[in-house]
Amino acid sequence: MDAAAQVQPKEASNAAQVRNNWNVDEAKALYDLPFADLMLHAQRAHRNNFDPNHVETASLLSIKTGGCPEDCGYCSQSAHYETGLKTTRLMRWADVVATAQRAKDAGATRFCMAAAWRTPKDRDLDSVCDMVNAVKGLGMETCVTLGMLTPKQAARLAEAGLDFYNHNVDTSPEFYSKIITTRSLQDRIDTLAHVRDAGIKICCGGIIGMGERVEDRLGMLVLLANLPNHPESVPINLWNEIEGVPVEDTAEPPDPIALVRLLATARIMMPRSVVRLSAGRQYMTDELQALCFLAGANSIFIGDVLLTTKNPKVDRDADLLARLGITSGLA
Repeated sequence: MDAAAQVQPKEASNAAQVRNNWNVDEAKALYDLPFADLMLHAQRAHRNNFDPNHVETASLLSIKTGGCPEDCGYCSQSAHYETGLKTTRLMRWADVVATAQRAKDAGATRFCMAAAWRTPKDRDLDSVCDMVNAVKGLGMETCVTLGMLTPKQAARLAEAGLDFYNHNVDTSPEFYSKIITTRSLQDRIDTLAHVRDAGIKICCGGIIGMGERVEDRLGMLVLLANLPNHPESVPINLWNEIEGVPVEDTAEPPDPIALVRLLATARIMMPRSVVRLSAGRQYMTDELQALCFLAGANSIFIGDVLLTTKNPKVDRDADLLARLGITSGLA
C-alpha cells in the first residue's frame, strides 16, 4: 500500500486528530492527494475546529524599522544589504496606540507590533510592554515580534499581558542555512520554548517562494507540527520582491495550486491552529484567495502596508469576504 493510501483513510476518519510525530513522507502523501480529496480532508479538519465561514482579521505595524544585524537573505530590513529602506527609531507610545485604534476602527481584532532587532534591549522592552498594555486596553488581542528572547524577557512580556509572540522558523531545517547564517534554527526554537514557558501563545510559520523545494515547504510544516505544542497561529507568507537582497536571485513564485495544497496540508497537520494567509496577498486573485480559505486558511492581515510591503486595500478585502459569505472584523 502506498503512503497516500495509508494517510487518506486515517485523516478521513479523524480529521481533528492532533499529532506531534509527523514525517516528511506523510506530509508529502497528503500534499500529493488528488486535489478534491485533499480539500475534503482539509475542510473536515477545519470544520471540526473552527467556524468555516469566519476569518480572523489582524493588523501589523513596524514599530522599529531597518538596521537589523541579522543577515536574513529575504529581508529588506537587514543592515547587510542595500535595499533603500530608511532605518527608524522605536516609535512613540502615543503613535503606536493611535495606529492601533485606527486598525480597530477598520476591523482588526488583533494588533501586531514588529521591531527589527536581533534581541530587544531592556529599556526598549519596557517601552514595548507599555504599548502592549495600552493596546490591550483598546480591547484588542496583542502580538509582538522582537527577535530572540531570554526567559526573563518572555516573562516580562507575559506580565504585560501579551497574547501572542511571533517568531517564524522561516523554512525547513535543510534550507535554513541557505538564507540565514547569523541566527541558527535552534536559536529560534529556543525562543519559542521561552515564550511557551512564559504562558504566551505562539505565532510561527514561514515564507515560500525563496527558491526552496516543495519538500522544504513540507519540512517546515513538519517542524512546526512536531513542536511539543502546535503554534496557535501559523502564518504562511509569499516572498515579496525586494531589490538588493540575496533571495532576489533565487526566488521563484509558487504555483497557485501548490500554495493551496500547502495551506490544506497545514490545516490537516495542525487542525487546531489558525492558519494565516499572510504576506503576498496583493499578488493573488480573488479566486486564489477563495481557494485558500476553502483549504483552511482562516486569518489575514488587513491594512495597506505589512511592515515594508504592500497589502490589499481594506475595501477589497471586505468586498471579497462579503461575496464569499465569510464573516470577519470587517463585516
